[in-house]
Amino acid sequence: MANKLLATVDIGSHSCILLIAAFETKQADGETEPHQVLVPKLQKVEICRLGEDIYDSGRISEEKIQDLCRIMTKFRMDLHALGVELKAAAMTEAMRRAENQEEVLDAVEKALWLRPRIISGEEEAALTYRSVKEWHGEGIVTIDIGGGSTEISNGATGFSIPVGALKMFKAMGPIPGPEYKKFVKETFKEVSFKGMTKKPVYLIGGTGTALAMVFKNLAQFDYKAIEGLEMSLSDLEAVTTRISNLSKELRAMLPGLENGRSDVIICGLFWLRSLLEKLRVETFRISTAGLRFGLLYENQ
Repeated sequence: MANKLLATVDIGSHSCILLIAAFETKQADGETEPHQVLVPKLQKVEICRLGEDIYDSGRISEEKIQDLCRIMTKFRMDLHALGVELKAAAMTEAMRRAENQEEVLDAVEKALWLRPRIISGEEEAALTYRSVKEWHGEGIVTIDIGGGSTEISNGATGFSIPVGALKMFKAMGPIPGPEYKKFVKETFKEVSFKGMTKKPVYLIGGTGTALAMVFKNLAQFDYKAIEGLEMSLSDLEAVTTRISNLSKELRAMLPGLENGRSDVIICGLFWLRSLLEKLRVETFRISTAGLRFGLLYENQ
């Protein structure tokens, strides 16, 4: 299996991600035995915003289905050109809530030549944790802030909160106002962070990647420059303030905030701050791993 190119597709509420990666043998310092880890070779992100339809009508519109199929066809052609095997495709929160699931699955299967599976929030949390654990070890907590939901896991337990950057944007606009405090209080009523506080936290997902790129002023995505990046709450506050003070047009010009990310990023950062406070940590790290990696470990 080593060095053979494999692929997965993650179809989320805000974006779709194609991962092409290979298992490579690594032996870290202090380890007695080498082990197989995933090394990304190519990653492509396309904005789909399926969640917009769910919050408006409860189903995926024909227009969004066509856009999604266009993206999936492009991914399939990339894989065909490179001779890469597609191992799995998964759909998350938007599809968990869509009334017309079968219609969307049928359309995507025709475009991608593989039928995606709709995974639960708990499964998403577990696969995301697995992807980060393989790079950074045990004893951590992972937070995956997506467009429509947030998955949190410590390995032993994991859960999904139906809150994401796109969902917040649809409810509150680009910058949350006074209503945010009440929103957070109500959301956390049903959530227990027992066994997860005061542990090393790794942030996964588009919100984390965009945050890291703005923080480091990276013109292009570079997973090696981002992976494991440590940030403090004051760093998060500084970036949030910087972005919030920009006009919509200038915000969209920042690195990492292209393709529709600029209008949802502030909501994601507000939500991240609230989660970190509940987890009682002063620092956190960014990881570029995620569900798409976990799907390959699952099929290893």
